[in-house]
Amino acid sequence: MHPDIHLRLHHQRAAELRARAAGHTRAPRPAPRHPLRARLGWTMVELGLRLAQQPPARPARIA
Repeated sequence: MHPDIHLRLHHQRAAELRARAAGHTRAPRPAPRHPLRARLGWTMVELGLRLAQQPPARPARIA
């Protein structure tokens, strides 16, 4: 096969593959394996942050 023809066919095939790849969408992400575990973990983090932000107890007054 003549090199110029071979190169032309190569470019044509590459363009076809790029067009197919552009139309192909990614697969959706799988659902989390442990949704309850993750939700419980984030709830515990939120609770810990709330406890850390509580104002300190009032100091005892000496009268």
